[in-house]
Amino acid sequence: MSDIPKDRQYTDTHEWLRELDDGSIELGITDHAQESLGDLVFVELPEVGSEVASGEECVVVESTKAASDVFSPLDGEVAAVNEALEDQPELVNQSPWEEGWLLRIRPANGMPEDLMDADAYAAQLESEG
Repeated sequence: MSDIPKDRQYTDTHEWLRELDDGSIELGITDHAQESLGDLVFVELPEVGSEVASGEECVVVESTKAASDVFSPLDGEVAAVNEALEDQPELVNQSPWEEGWLLRIRPANGMPEDLMDADAYAAQLESEG
């Protein structure tokens, strides 16, 4: 298992969130998630300016194994998408914590309250075995 960055918050469905200086929240999938998915071959991102809702699908990632939904952990507006993923979906596999981010959201209500810190997320991964 790779190091889990301490500068983010995590969901129990293996997404990570990082609050940026401009108040937007960057969203990606964890190293564990990308390893489980296998080699990504396509990433379907939402339109900039579209609304996302907590618990709703916001991104679709397709791997050599299967297609999988990524769920938004918060309500807000899509401020940016990682356009590099259109031509290089493998960036999610190669650099899930940095270059493989998926989108940035302008939150309607700030950072969600029910997220885990790195230690709690690591404990969840251990319990999943």
